[in-house]
Parts: sequence; C-alpha cells; structure tokens
Amino acid sequence: MTFKTLDNLDVAGKRVLLRADLNVPVRDGKISDLTRIERLSPTIRELAGKGARVIVCSHFDRPKGKRVPEMSLAPMAAALGQVLGRHVAFADDCIGPPAEQAIAAMANGDIAVLENTRFHPGEEKNDPVFAAQLAAPCDLFVNDAFSAAHRAHASTEGVAHLRPAYAGRLMQAELEALGAALLHPDRPVMAIVGGAKVSTKLDLLGNLVGKVEVLVIGGAMANTFLAAQGVGVGKSLQEAEMHATALDILAKARAAGCTILLPSDAVVAREFRPNPPTQTVAVGAVPGDAMILDVGPASLAAVVAALATVKTLVWNGPLGAFETPPFDVATTALARAVAAATAAGRLRSVAGGGDTVAALRHAGAAEQMTYVSSAGGAFLEWMEGKELPGVAALG
Repeated sequence: MTFKTLDNLDVAGKRVLLRADLNVPVRDGKISDLTRIERLSPTIRELAGKGARVIVCSHFDRPKGKRVPEMSLAPMAAALGQVLGRHVAFADDCIGPPAEQAIAAMANGDIAVLENTRFHPGEEKNDPVFAAQLAAPCDLFVNDAFSAAHRAHASTEGVAHLRPAYAGRLMQAELEALGAALLHPDRPVMAIVGGAKVSTKLDLLGNLVGKVEVLVIGGAMANTFLAAQGVGVGKSLQEAEMHATALDILAKARAAGCTILLPSDAVVAREFRPNPPTQTVAVGAVPGDAMILDVGPASLAAVVAALATVKTLVWNGPLGAFETPPFDVATTALARAVAAATAAGRLRSVAGGGDTVAALRHAGAAEQMTYVSSAGGAFLEWMEGKELPGVAALG
C-alpha cells in the first residue's frame, strides 16, 4: 500500500480540492455530532497555514442526483467555520459558475466549501465529464474522506486520476492504523466481530480467520453459530439459512489455526425492552421462550483472559444489545478492559463501525483506544480485505 502524503508538499498559492466527509448526523435540522468535522480540521489548518486555497467538496445524504434544499452543505460550511474559528465561504454549486466564482475570489490561505456533490447524477456514476468539471479549477487533489473511499465516485476516485493526488492527514491516520492492525500487526492478533447477521459480515469473517489468532464472535450472529452446532437458542435472533456457512467458517478457522470464541453463557429475557426480568444461563440451557440479549459473565471472562494473550485487537460490533440496558454490561466491561490494556501499553487497539464507536463512548473508553475509525462501510470493507477505490487511486 503506497500513497503520497502532505509531507514536504508545497501548496502555497495552489488551489487544492479537498475531498472531505461532511456527511454528519443531523437531527431536527441541526448537526448533532461534529466528530467528522473536527477530525477534518487538522488537514484544513495545515493546508491553509501553508498558503493553499482550500476548496472542500463532499456528499451529504442521498439526494439521488437532484438538488434537495434540505441536503445542502451550507450548515456544514458554517459548522466548519465555527470549529476552525475563521471564515469559511460557501459556493451554491460544486461545478460551474457558482464554484468558479467562489474559487476565483479566494486568496492564499482561504477556505471554501462547495455544494453537495450528489446534487449531480455524475457523482455516483463516476462520470468522467463531471470529474473533469470538479477538477478544472484546481491544481491538486487531497482525499481526506476514508469513510467514503470504498465508493468509486467522481469526487473520491475520478478526480484522483486528473490531478496530482495525496492523502490528507485523516486518511493517512486511518490507513496507517488499519495497516498496523491487519497488514503488519504485532502478533498475536484478536478480532472481535459482533452484530445481528452473519450474512452481512460473511466476507469479514472469511478474511479474518486467515489473519488473526483469536476471533471473538458476539451479538446475534453468535446465535447463528451456536444454533448451527445444534445448541438451542430459544426465540433468539438467528439465521437458519446461514447454518452451513457458519459451520464452514468454523472449519476454515480450525484449518488456519484460528481460535474462535463463542459465548458459553448468556443473559436472556422474555421481552426485549429496557430492564426486563433477566436470567443468566449456560448457552445449552436457554429457555424456549427466551432471547439471548447479552453474553454472560463466564463468556466475558474468557474474552478478557484471551485479551491478555494478544498484542493487537481489531473490533467491529458489540457483544450484546448494548443500546438497551442491562444488555450493555458485557460490551461496556470489555471496552474498559481493552482501554486499560491499551493505556498500559500492552495492546494496540483499533475499532470502527457506528455501533462499536457508540458502545466505546457509552463505556467512556473511546479516548483510550489506539485508534477509533470514524468510517463505517469503508472500515468494514478494509477488514474484509477488499481494495478501496478511493485509496487505490492515491497509489
């Protein structure tokens, strides 16, 4: 994996098209989480500080190639200005006269945000004409949107072939962290994979069994692995059609020398709601009218014990239904154990995926991890071993 960084790059007086990810969560018309904007700011500060004219482009939501006023990037431009503590201009389009006029008015060190790239159908089609229109007023391209790098769109992949292309600091940090976790890790390596369905993480599990020494399977997908082996899981969510696949993954893990840890006990309830009556039972003794909603203390202890034997951890997905108490207990305890091992210098810990990041924050452990990826789909596809078009174009 090779890519050019901002190191030793002379950008003074250059018009730099910076692909960002301003696809931030919005509730009731207001931005509810500034994390992606905050993580973008170091690259913008560096480029502007070196005298570049920083032209930020991004998508937001799914306007399907049409102008949708509620999906404008104007609020994100204002929020970026607040985070940076300085004026950020906004252009009412990402191509054509509005963009050209905004860019022409910029002085060295200025910052402007272009309107939503997905207002044009050429964006998601990776249309070469649209990519050329984006690139036309710019001298250099910097991609700092790892979270969109799994999409071969005009602003993530097409433009990179039309101008000298570089990784921004956030892109660089993501690639270096993930490379250290899976491409050239300190061994042994453990992966924790949770979530609802085996079917959505089939490629991920298949890739990991050949790359890690220990694979922890949690969440509802663990129920599918248990049921595939003839263990009764009551009314728990599981995928009967994936039983053969689960057994195949177990066989591949054995052949690769990868130890798979499945729950040995579980916290069960008859109804899925906050704080219902619960029982802790062995996985072979789940009542027929109950659901597995978290792993039990013995399962947690086994994972924490295994954690002490590894040097690198990659985490994607919670152990239980952590959003609903008390089914957050195991995930929270494990997050704190990971944080403690990381803080003590015994573990390199890399985590990603929306639920995982939310769980780590819930546990107060996110800041202690070695690296927490703000990407969702791109993080997952990287862990699946797939080439990301937006990264490959930087090579």
